[in-house]
Amino acid sequence: MLRNLASVVGFALIQVFSTAAFAADFGTAEEAKAMLEKAVAAVKEDKAKTLDMITKGEGGFKDRDLYAWCANASDGIMTAHPYGKKGEQLRDIKGKHLAPWGETIMHNATEGTILLTIYWWPRPGTDKPLMKETFYTKVGDQICGVGYYKGH
Repeated sequence: MLRNLASVVGFALIQVFSTAAFAADFGTAEEAKAMLEKAVAAVKEDKAKTLDMITKGEGGFKDRDLYAWCANASDGIMTAHPYGKKGEQLRDIKGKHLAPWGETIMHNATEGTILLTIYWWPRPGTDKPLMKETFYTKVGDQICGVGYYKGH
């Protein structure tokens, strides 16, 4: 009886620790929002340097599956993106279920207010679309965002 109980408890502990380790591989909503707040402060301090760092994935603007990006608020051209979208039109980017998230962001971004949009997008390095929530805001002449994935 005790041996069976020890086996059940051991299995439960393995499940808890493996789930926690798996979760640590991916960013959270809190981490995404904190990265966006860091990007906003950095853009205000030195826009050119920050956009370069975001594009290079440096300075804490790329962590696991979290990454910052920015676009011109006026025309929607991506000014910083660590996965090669720099120069693309934000308005034209649609989620994998054709949700026009780029257009939504362009229309709703407001200085001093962090908003949230939801769409389906593959995690970097995969093709499988997952639900993604992106925090975004307008900062000067830029719109910046950071998203996190809801599914694993």
